[in-house]
Formats: sequence, structure tokens, C-alpha cells
Amino acid sequence: MRRALIVLTVLLSQLLLSQIPLAGTARADERGAARIALIGVSGLHWQDVTQADAPNLYELTRASAIGSLSVRTVGNVTCPYDGWLTVSAGVRSAAGYRCGAAPTPEQQGAGAVIPDYRYLIDQARQRNSGTLGEALKSAGQCSIAIGPGAALGLADRQGAVARYHASPLQVKTADLQQCRLIAMDVDDLVRPYLAATGKLPRDEEPLTAAERREALRQADARAGALLSILPADTTVILAGLSDHDTVPHLRVAALREPGVQGRLLGAASTRREDISIIPDLTATVLTELGVPVPVNVVGVPLQVGAAGATPDRMLRADAAAQTIRELKGYYFWSIAVLQVLFYLVAFLLLRRRAGLGWLRPAAVVLSAIPAANFLVNLLPWSSKAGLIAGMLGWVAAIAALAFAGPWRRRPLGPLAVVTGVTALTVAGDLLTGTPLQLNSFMGYTAENGARYYGLGNIPFALLATGTLIATTVIAHRYGKKIGVAAIVMLGAFAMVLGGSGLGSDFGGVIAFVPGIAVTALLVAGKRVSIVKLGLFCVAGALAVTVFAVLNYLKPANEQSHLGRFVGQVLSGEAFEVILRKLEAMLATLLNPNLMPIVIVAIAFLVYAILRPEQASAGVVPAAFEHSPALKAGFIGTMVSGVVGMLVNDSGAAILSMALALAVPLLLATGIAALPKRNHSVPGVGEELTGVVK
Repeated sequence: MRRALIVLTVLLSQLLLSQIPLAGTARADERGAARIALIGVSGLHWQDVTQADAPNLYELTRASAIGSLSVRTVGNVTCPYDGWLTVSAGVRSAAGYRCGAAPTPEQQGAGAVIPDYRYLIDQARQRNSGTLGEALKSAGQCSIAIGPGAALGLADRQGAVARYHASPLQVKTADLQQCRLIAMDVDDLVRPYLAATGKLPRDEEPLTAAERREALRQADARAGALLSILPADTTVILAGLSDHDTVPHLRVAALREPGVQGRLLGAASTRREDISIIPDLTATVLTELGVPVPVNVVGVPLQVGAAGATPDRMLRADAAAQTIRELKGYYFWSIAVLQVLFYLVAFLLLRRRAGLGWLRPAAVVLSAIPAANFLVNLLPWSSKAGLIAGMLGWVAAIAALAFAGPWRRRPLGPLAVVTGVTALTVAGDLLTGTPLQLNSFMGYTAENGARYYGLGNIPFALLATGTLIATTVIAHRYGKKIGVAAIVMLGAFAMVLGGSGLGSDFGGVIAFVPGIAVTALLVAGKRVSIVKLGLFCVAGALAVTVFAVLNYLKPANEQSHLGRFVGQVLSGEAFEVILRKLEAMLATLLNPNLMPIVIVAIAFLVYAILRPEQASAGVVPAAFEHSPALKAGFIGTMVSGVVGMLVNDSGAAILSMALALAVPLLLATGIAALPKRNHSVPGVGEELTGVVK
């Protein structure tokens, strides 16, 4: 145990030191532009950019680096108001209460003032509104706003813009040469929606295809009017700044400047070479103009990447995200139904002591589903049928592997394979930049905008469960000393993967530490009291604080949300973030797809432990008697799952997926162990008598 702790200390020290920024780190982007124009076309999708319907935008994107823009703000659907206010603030807007178009400015000489602007700051808690405008004013940089949305984006803290035009037709090239920043609002694609309802539609599509094409032509003409008079040295950013209906999509992002044609456009904020977010536009504009980016801006400058960018690639990215969105509810509903049916059938068969030969492989197949959810992204899929077929293929492959080798004859063999594959899949994904979690049912999608990289909440549950249970198999096989070392070292490695810059998972570290500690202590034959459990949770909180502070010390363009949270704590904004996450966590407690798994699985376990012969023909006790180490791992898993449920906004999703992986495998082990209760490894079973008091 002592040696394991020494090795763990060295490992953590090396990984934590790697989080400290090097002195003199250069900015990620120091291009600089003589002049920059931001054209925000609300609702613009890549399928809109065609030579026939939008020739001006088509030619602009052909000469640009291109990517996808995730327009997610605090609400699920981003209105034009939210999009432009996010540009202004440099952080996601929460102004969905005023969903609609930006207010019409009141002309005052050459400039204008937005009515009731201070309401956003003083009463609507949009305290960062006007960040872009104030930064420009402090640096002595003038700007020109064309259209209401652009005025909202460039306004200072008083809602004022020094130069304002309602239309590009009122502007000449000489006017644009007076300032280095021009922003224009093109709302033709969303104006019909807003005119009809006052906000984005809830149920019906108010425009026919022909009407939308006509709106697109108007938007293209408006954008073309500005493009035709821009000075030749102008860098142009094109952004689809909002959604146009109730379904969020990835929107258009393009950057035109010399030498970037045909390249990918992304940002370090998403760690994706072809995806950026609206706050990145704020950071890009300021960086291009040589103006310091305020610390509260969460975006970073856009980055031009490798060649090979095409509109078709962007369309496929959005199509994949939409496929996941459309099927996600059915996917989790199917898992819930399969889990509940499995426990009901298992209960009936075990009481009758019949059909156990079928129950064990069924349990293994059911537990293979989570890993298959990620592994399907190793190969390209382009349709719903391809996605489903690929997942079924991976489930079959994992189950076949579990029963393929000599390990199939051992009670813990299939369990070791499935948990090992699951843990290695998630860990490998983290080490390679998380290509498997993106566009997966249990991971995340870019258009939803909850996360773009790192360890999601459900993947954390699977990583923790897979790691803790797989390492207890080592303890079962090789004894408690090697087992404790494996649990501590491999568990800590997985935890650091999740909490470091690779995973950027806040709540996962808090939950993982007590799970590792409880498992290791029980395997070592030690008792775990409530006081110790509380101290382990505090240790987890301290560990994630270290990760967050070290991340905060990095340059702004290298920080993850861990470091930005430290900044929010220092600025007093953290309470609002915590409140939103708490509300999200509580909402999961009523989720009809998640809570049935938690309720039925826990009820089955409690009944099986209290009434082993009646409930499960002694299967659960048989599994724990065969491998006391497995019992320790199972208790540690439940500790991580419960703590994770309480400290993450995904709430019940974490515990439900931990149970969905662990409990069927526990039953599969118990079924195989029924005639072999006395075959546990000598020297381990006698010492695994510690219980949680």
C-alpha cells in the first residue's frame, strides 16, 4: 500500500506539473489585420450557401477558411438577440426571455443608442454586456455598426455606438475606411419568423421552401452590398449567428484573408479544427485589432487549420449531430426498457432456477452496449441505419470476445473483458482528443454545445465503473497487495485523465477519488467509516481545485472550463453557474429514461442482498463470496456513482449508467460462480471483511 502511494504521488506530480504554463508562452494567434468586417447572417446554414441562391456568400466562402459555428447560448435555441449579445459580452447570453430580433437603435447624430440597454446589466444579470464595445473604446478604436444586431454587438456599457447605419445602402467605401472594425446584421432569414410570432417558432415552419429561398436571396444581396464596397485590405468573418427554428444546428463560419482558402476554421475553445463558438468571434475581432482581450471573454481567436475544408464536410458534421439528436431519446428509452425487462426476467428465472444458461450471455450483451456507443465512431457512418447497425456489430464483437478465450470458463472472465474494454475505450478516447465521444449518444454533440471535448458525465461514469471493477479482478487474481497497487495506480491514472486538460471534468474528480479510496481500503481489509468517506470527498474536491487553479494559470486561449470557473469565482459569477447546474441535476431526477434504471437496479440489488435465496437464487451473494474483491469494487463504484450524481449537472444519468454497466455483469458473475463458491483466491477472501459503517 505504501509503495503504491509513493508511485501515485510521483505520477500525480508529473501530470500536475505538466498543467503549469511555461514562461513566455506566445499568443495562439498574432495575425493582425488592417481592417476587419464581421457579417452576421442569423440562421445561415451550410445548405443555404449555394451558387444559385446565394452567389455572394458562395464566392466569399470559396475564398475563405471555413468551419462550423456552434451558436449555443444559455438557452437550447439561440435567437438573433442572444447571438449578437454573446458577441457583445464574449460569454454565452442568457437573454432568452427576450427571444427575438435585436431592438432598433435610436439614431443620435452619426451614432445611435439602444433603448433600455442598462436593463440588461442592472436587472437582467447580463453583467458582461458591452464588453466588446468598452474594450474598443478604451483602446481608441472606432467601429461601424450596420443594422440593429450589429449595434447590439458593438455597443458600450451605456448601449451607445459612435457610428450607426440602418442599411449597407447608406454606406460608401470612404465611410468604411474611417474605422478598422465593421459589423453588419443580416436578419432576412429570420425576420419572417420573428414578424409572424415575435419570436422563433415553437411548432410549425412558417415559410415554404420557395419563401425561404427568397429570404436567402435577400440576405445574400444585403451581404453582397457590403462586400462590394469593403476596402481591399479588409479581413472578413462570416457567421451564422443564430438558429432559425426550434432545432439547433451547426451554422456557417468563414474567415477570408490572404492564404487561407480551402483550410479548416476552428478554435482552441472547442479543441476541434473545424468548430468554433460565438465568443471566439469577440476574441478574434479584438486580437486582429491588437486590442487586449478582457479576462471575462471565454472565447479565443479563430485558428486556421489544415487544408481540405469543404461545405460537404460541414454538412456531414451537422447531419451526424442531427442524427444523434433525433435518435437519442429512443436510444436511452430503449436502454431503460431493456434494463427493466432484464431485471424482471432475471428475477423470475432466478426464483425458478431456470434459464440461467441464457441469462449470463444476455447480461454480458446488455453491458456491452455503452462501449459500443463510442466504438461505432471508429468507422464512418452516414445514416441512421448505418449507426444502428454499427453499434449492434460492436455489441456482438465485445460479447464474442468476452466468451471467446479460456477466460470464459472463469466467473470473472466476461466481466473483466467488458469492463476492461469499456475503460480502455474511454481512456483511449481521452488520449486521442475525444473523437469517439463527439456525436455519440452517451457523449455530446457540437450543436448542443454542452461540451466540445474532454470527458462527458456519462463517459466519466463508465470510465470510473470500468476501471474500479476491472482492477478488482487483478486483486482477485493476484492478491491484495498487487490488487491495491493496481486500484490506486490505474484508478489515479484514469482520474487524472479526467481532471487534467485532457478530460477537463470537474465533478468527475470529486466523485472518482472516494471511489478509488473506498475500493482500495476494502481490498486491503480496512474498514470505511462515514467520517473517512466524507474526508475522501473533501480530498476529491481539493484535487479538482488543484486542476482548476493550474488550468487558470495558463494563458486564456489555453484554458478549459475548469480554469474559467476559477475566473468566475474570482469575478463573482460562479453562483449563477452553480445554480444552473443544480437545476439541471434536479431535473434529471424526473427523467423517465434514467430513473427507472436507478430505481429498478437498486431495488433488485437490495432485495437480492436481503433475501438472497428468494430474490436471486443466491446469485449476488455467490458473486461476492467467489470474489470479495469484486464486492469492494462494486461498493466503490456505487460511491462514485452516488457522489457523481450529486455534484454533476447530469445527475441521475451518472448513477444509472454506472448501474447499467455493473449490475448485469455482477449477475453474470454470480451465475457462473454458483457451483464454485469456494474457489476464491487464498489470502484475499479472509481479509476482505471490511464494511462501510
